[in-house]
Amino acid sequence: MQRRWDAIVVGGGHNGLVAAAYLARAGLAVCVLERLDAVGGAAISSYAFNGMDARLSRYSYLVSLLPQRIRDDLGLELELRRRRYSSYTPVPGTDRGLLIDTLDGAATQGSFERLGAAPDADAYERWNADLARLAAVVWPSLTEPLATREEMRTRLADDALWLEIVERPIGEAIERRFRDDTVRGVVATDALIGTFASLTDPGLQQNVCLLYHLIGQGTGDWDVPVGGMGALTAELARAARDGGAEIITGAEVVAVDAGDESVPATVRVVVESVEHTLTTDRVLSGASPHELARLLGDAPPPPAEGAQVKVNLLLSRLPRLRDESVSPEEAFGGTFHIHEGYRHLEEAHAEAERGRIPAPLPAEVYCHSLTDPSILSPELQESGAQTLTLFGLHTPHRLHATRDELQRAALESLDSVLAEPIEPLLLRDASGRPCVETKTTADLEDALRLPGGNIFHGALSWPFAEDDEPLDTPAARWGVSTSHPRVMLCGSGSRRGGAVSGLGGFAAAQAVLESVAARTLPADS
Repeated sequence: MQRRWDAIVVGGGHNGLVAAAYLARAGLAVCVLERLDAVGGAAISSYAFNGMDARLSRYSYLVSLLPQRIRDDLGLELELRRRRYSSYTPVPGTDRGLLIDTLDGAATQGSFERLGAAPDADAYERWNADLARLAAVVWPSLTEPLATREEMRTRLADDALWLEIVERPIGEAIERRFRDDTVRGVVATDALIGTFASLTDPGLQQNVCLLYHLIGQGTGDWDVPVGGMGALTAELARAARDGGAEIITGAEVVAVDAGDESVPATVRVVVESVEHTLTTDRVLSGASPHELARLLGDAPPPPAEGAQVKVNLLLSRLPRLRDESVSPEEAFGGTFHIHEGYRHLEEAHAEAERGRIPAPLPAEVYCHSLTDPSILSPELQESGAQTLTLFGLHTPHRLHATRDELQRAALESLDSVLAEPIEPLLLRDASGRPCVETKTTADLEDALRLPGGNIFHGALSWPFAEDDEPLDTPAARWGVSTSHPRVMLCGSGSRRGGAVSGLGGFAAAQAVLESVAARTLPADS
């Protein structure tokens, strides 16, 4: 560990592994320091239930924003499966719901009609077509140096659409384009995943969140990683090691000295109770900007709290629905929306702002094992067992709600739209406990050091630079700069980070390679 490194990556999450793999394959000496006993950060799989052979994606669970370029460049052997059904949304208190089937337009049209929302079917198609045009412009830019706001607007060449998505609160467009409350909610929910905001908030965080949720691969599809999220992490770790990177787990970074243009950086790290000081030309931080500031002794950035609760379930079978026209396999084959009507999303936000857990809790559910049964043992598969993952909205960190309170709210909300309660369907683990695991913002802050449990490491940023923003260094051009020339962001807190995309690691690696090529920070300073 005492050698001189070209780059040290702080944090072995998926972004850190992407950065390490690119740099090591380019011939740089790279070391990854991971505090936990295994790499992956939030992109891991684990056996959550004692004695149960079910390997669940514990935190993050779907993939949309991981570019094919990264998969090709690093030779990742990873299968992502597309889900046929986009979503099913039961109307609370009724036996009706909206099923969006991506392979059967007529069936989807019929579902809109049965809901009493026939005019919104065409509006939904126009909305998706508009977003596809936006995605065709924004998506390719994510693996390029930052465009400016004006450059991106010019590329889109549709000022009305730009105004709707980028300049005005997204709630205005949703209310103008759609009439039915359920349909409005289906469209709106992508703006609120992990983001605590009203749909009419002038700060537009909900708009940024919606953009990232709808541009992945140019289609906005969210795919299931076969083998669970841990399969992706394993491939990234393999690519990094095969390239020559050294990955050290159980390595607690306690301080970073940023150095300057003429003095290399140093990283103090504790491994097996022994402190080491490592010298490096560059530090790439996969940790949150808040955690990096602590390590540097800098003032932390403004806080941006998380606002979600995640509940993993292992069931003997899928639950029955009130809507007998839709099978459980269809309903849970995509995203299952719970109490996510437009009005209720706004009411739930207001309720949480007043310091209360929304009742009922807006949430969405997906079933990994329907698309990818490999995460279950053959015995569990044969028994008909299935997994469900529930993601609850509008539970901001400020509530200081307990895990039990949030779990109860989540399961009560789910029960309210089913034909039978979920608890009797829970399998029991080897200790006789029901197979349910809940992760709160407090859990994420404690286990992963995400400030306020924010899954994006902080407030999301537009994937372009402001017109007056200086882009005079490689780090600035790639959206990974800090106030220290030898220190870069490479995680979800980078300019185009967030979600399981690898974009933070990719951008940091490109900035380093560009600076090496230009000798702005030579490998042997």
